[in-house]
Amino acid sequence: MRMRTKAFATAGVGALATGLLLTGAAGAHAAAAGLPYAVTPYANVNVRSGPSTTTDITGHVAAGQPRGASCWTHGETIRDNGYVNDVWVRLAEGYVSAVYLKGDQYGGLPASATCSDATSR
Repeated sequence: MRMRTKAFATAGVGALATGLLLTGAAGAHAAAAGLPYAVTPYANVNVRSGPSTTTDITGHVAAGQPRGASCWTHGETIRDNGYVNDVWVRLAEGYVSAVYLKGDQYGGLPASATCSDATSR
């Protein structure tokens, strides 16, 4: 199942027809990281080297701490906190499951922001 079963409002991100307008701390972090989007986890989350829990942990993001993001990709299906989703979001330091991010099934990124082979490795 690719859709989350619950939804949270996306914090710090306003959708526009041409893309996303980044505002507040989330937008500042994304801009500083040189990444086009911002995501914010609602729970503490591990950052991994690939879109799977079998890959190495490369870092952690605390709940409420915004991060810059570049794209999303399908990976291991995660079931936690009442959510089921196989979408992983690429940060500068690795991947996080969209299950732990505020927003929709793509962690607040546009559905069109899929990772190409070059950006998802």
